[in-house]
Amino acid sequence: MKLSDGIEQALHCATLLAALPIGARLSAKAMADFHGVSTSYLLKHLQALSKAGLLHTEPGPRGGYRLARAPDRITLLDVVLAVEGPEPAFRCKEIRQNGPDPLPAKHFKAPCQINAAMLRAERAYRAELRGTSLADLLAELAQADTDGTITARGCAFFDSHIRHPKP
Repeated sequence: MKLSDGIEQALHCATLLAALPIGARLSAKAMADFHGVSTSYLLKHLQALSKAGLLHTEPGPRGGYRLARAPDRITLLDVVLAVEGPEPAFRCKEIRQNGPDPLPAKHFKAPCQINAAMLRAERAYRAELRGTSLADLLAELAQADTDGTITARGCAFFDSHIRHPKP
C-alpha cells in the first residue's frame, strides 16, 4: 500500500501545529518552507484538514493555521481520512468472475477470500492509526530527541514564524 505524499506533509504539519502554544498560528508558507515542500501542494492538504474539522484557519496578515482540537483528540487516522478519504486502500473488483470461461454468479455468493483478508488488514492498519494521537507523536519525539537538537530547531523556527492573536 502506498499513501500519497500529502499524508506525510499533513501529518508533519499537524504535529508541528500540535507543538504551538494555545492560540498561536503558523502560515502555510512557513510550514512549507520548514519542510521544504511546495506551498501550493501543501495548501491542498491543509484545506482538507480544515474541512475535516482538524485545523482552524484564520485569514489575514496575522492569520494562519492552528489545531481545532487538542493534540490528544486528533489521531493519525483522522489525518489520513481527511487527506485520503474513507475508502479502503484495497477495492475488490471481483475479477474472479471475469475471464474467457466465467462461472455463473451462484458460485460467488460468499465474499472473495482475498477481499476479506485485505479488509482484515485494513481494519488492523486503521486501528493502529486510531490508537496514535498527535500528542503521542510529540511525546515520542521528546524521548527520541536526546540531545535537544530537534527541539532547538523547532523553537528557532517558532520564534521567527509564529503568529499570535491580537491582544
